[in-house]
Amino acid sequence: MSDRPRFHLAIPVDDLDRARRFYGELLGCPEGRSSSHWVDFDLYGHQVVAHLDDQHSIGRAADVNNSVDGDDVPVPHFGVILDPPLWQALADRLSNAGTDFVIEPRTRFRGTPGEQSTMFLRDPAGNALEFKAFADDDAVFAPFTSHPDS
Repeated sequence: MSDRPRFHLAIPVDDLDRARRFYGELLGCPEGRSSSHWVDFDLYGHQVVAHLDDQHSIGRAADVNNSVDGDDVPVPHFGVILDPPLWQALADRLSNAGTDFVIEPRTRFRGTPGEQSTMFLRDPAGNALEFKAFADDDAVFAPFTSHPDS
């Protein structure tokens, strides 16, 4: 058992083969257990399970956004906070693969305690993912001294 908590997240997908290509090949997530209706993926030490949902409507949440530092952030979304070199390697890999980003790799909240590198993309079933990195890991939960949206 890991000495740190890990999250488990189950997401709907409409095609397990496309999920395997996206999570396994593009993102590089090792595959764990699977059946004809679901596949476990190791997303940087966290368990993401793609569950087949034949009725899943691709992009059904695509019109729900929240403005964050000038970007229209998709809601809901999930992701992982990575170390900066790992984030950059993933950003380069996704860019080189011609990924259609929802939000291109960038830095937001410059000059604030929440300064972070971020990028958003959707899996083939329309689930939104965010990958981010903080130069200062202690700033992950640091409050703003003045809110950047005000």
